[in-house]
Amino acid sequence: MASHPIEERAAIRTVPTAKQFDIPCTITVEQSSEHFHAHVELAGDVELEPGDKVRVHGDPIAIPFGQSAVFERAATVTRAGALGRLLTRIAAYFDLRELYEVSFNPGRIK
Repeated sequence: MASHPIEERAAIRTVPTAKQFDIPCTITVEQSSEHFHAHVELAGDVELEPGDKVRVHGDPIAIPFGQSAVFERAATVTRAGALGRLLTRIAAYFDLRELYEVSFNPGRIK
């Protein structure tokens, strides 16, 4: 009898919520002397906002040098809450300020 509530909770966790959902995605990977990148495109019209997380499912991708490939996978999008969005925006602001940190010395450097 004690195991019944645990099974119910486990079933509830697997149900997608408004904050988390699965979606198909396309992964484009290229490894050459001109390009080295991996891009993920989510299916549909999904708008990602600051603090949102995307986890792509499946085995790691490895392609030989000089080639490119396209893979179809599933991804889980987890939406950030209001506090997570605010903290991400604040952190991004301070990261951006580091780029602006430049000092100028009057005169010539000897």
